[in-house]
Amino acid sequence: MNLHTSVTESFSAKLMEILDHVEYRRVESSEDMEEVARIRYKAYKMADILPLSGTQLIDDVDFDPQAYVFGVYYDEQLISTVRMHHVTPDHRVSSSRDIFPAEIDAFLDAGMSLIDPVRFAADPAIMKEMPAIPYLTLRIAIMAAAYFDTDRVLQLVSPQHAAFYKRVFYAQTIVPPTRNCGKYNIDLTLMATDTKDVGRKLLTRFPFFISSPSERRMMFARGEVSTLPSLTILPTARYMPAGDLGVDLPL
Repeated sequence: MNLHTSVTESFSAKLMEILDHVEYRRVESSEDMEEVARIRYKAYKMADILPLSGTQLIDDVDFDPQAYVFGVYYDEQLISTVRMHHVTPDHRVSSSRDIFPAEIDAFLDAGMSLIDPVRFAADPAIMKEMPAIPYLTLRIAIMAAAYFDTDRVLQLVSPQHAAFYKRVFYAQTIVPPTRNCGKYNIDLTLMATDTKDVGRKLLTRFPFFISSPSERRMMFARGEVSTLPSLTILPTARYMPAGDLGVDLPL
């Protein structure tokens, strides 16, 4: 075992321990949406990502039928939030597409389906003490890709964070750093993870991203089999059988 492998395994074990304290909630109640708005406001004000008016940051797209807003709770305290878009050729609602329509449409016109994780926000004070928050939050994107059997997970991020997504999620650059991106105050780059190509490698390297089919159903099922609003969902990575990646994708 080389040093890099040893460090990765130690990091993965630590993340697995943190995951034991984590709960996910799909946000559909007005009360929980207010909590999401507050944490978005605190995060975006500190980073100066978007022009802010008032104290709320909830928009119509939060309620799109193929959008899923989640809160991540650590010991019952909301620490972060993210919104997932399931983007298909027939349903092209996507925050990343608003910024880079030609590139997103190229994927969709080729018949691909996408997960677009946006509106990631973490409590700034907690983020300093818990650098694992991006891993805990973006685990939801990996679950979404498995549940919806998508071809890509998108990453619309600032250039300074591109190295993280390349290293952890094997993301490839689709659009290089670009200025004047609509309403955003920062430069943005568009990246994408080829889930069919690197999914197995990703889950083998970082087992805390693994999830059970039942966990994914509770996260994303709607309609007659939908979960109750704000149902607490416990991560299942630790309880998956050894060697079972817990995915339905042909990885």
